[in-house]
Amino acid sequence: MNLKDRINEDMKAALRAKDAARLSAIRLLLAAIKQKEVDERIVADDAAVTSIVEKLIKQRRDSIEQFAKAGRTDLVEKEKAELDLLIGYLPQQLSESELAAMVDAAIAESGVTGPQAMGKVMALLKPRVAGRADMGKVSALVKSKLGA
Repeated sequence: MNLKDRINEDMKAALRAKDAARLSAIRLLLAAIKQKEVDERIVADDAAVTSIVEKLIKQRRDSIEQFAKAGRTDLVEKEKAELDLLIGYLPQQLSESELAAMVDAAIAESGVTGPQAMGKVMALLKPRVAGRADMGKVSALVKSKLGA
């Protein structure tokens, strides 16, 4: 079962369970997927769905930060619940040691050194770690290994 089908099944389960908060978050995700499919005239595969989920996760984290600054704890809780649901649709996350090994392999594969090589190394890593690691952490790790 692909990721999009799993999301649809989860929506049906939330409908049956009358779980309004979960249903709302899943419908929001399905709407984002449908929007991408219509805009780009494609059928979203697992990679496209994963990128949409990552984008929505980033939005939720930004919203949580803004609502916390404004003292809106009710909205922070709602966003955290949606964030937890969205994280469940990401593939298994890489451990720190696995990520470090992948960064080392990409640096060796590119054969470049120094801070100016960051773009080449990140270009190699992005498709390998997409959805499995926070790209901000990956970038910081590459920067530290390259001595930038």
